[in-house]
Amino acid sequence: MNPKVIQFLSKAKKWQDEMTLLREIITECDLEEDFKWMHPCYTLNNANIVLIHGFKDYCALLFFKGVLMKDEKGILIQQTENVQDRRQLRFKNTAEIEKLESVIREYIQEAIAIEKAGLKVVMKTTAQYQMPEGFQTVLEDMSELKEAFYSLTPGRQKAYLLYFSSAKQAKTREARIEKYIPKILDGKGLDD
Repeated sequence: MNPKVIQFLSKAKKWQDEMTLLREIITECDLEEDFKWMHPCYTLNNANIVLIHGFKDYCALLFFKGVLMKDEKGILIQQTENVQDRRQLRFKNTAEIEKLESVIREYIQEAIAIEKAGLKVVMKTTAQYQMPEGFQTVLEDMSELKEAFYSLTPGRQKAYLLYFSSAKQAKTREARIEKYIPKILDGKGLDD
């Protein structure tokens, strides 16, 4: 039992009962309890398997390699279209967790088996993301910016590409690009 998890659960204002019940189920599955990203996280040989987290409308169990799971019950949820590997089980009350308790255990065991088998998620490379309209031109016009952008980590590059692409209007996209040029030149990510 990790003292940080105990403290986290004792102070939780929302989903306390649900997260406590999920923790009880997970701790019976021979995983090591840790506290990462401000949430209870469960690992096997230091590899992340599952994480408990709460949102406004639901409490969730996040499987780090959920995309590799069979999901025979069809209950795993892809949080957003840009999440490639993780999948969630979502709950709104303890009754839902109790009803699915045996399935939750099966899914955790499957996630453990995936990790033990050494299976890896093949992630899209930055080159596979669409270059936002206008950003390619800016990169070609500013060699220093192009060098700085491609020096960023793949995750930071993807974050910028997704953020720029999400603008519905060209004017908004251009404003976003212009605003973040200094951060890119400083070697910083979107949220740094």
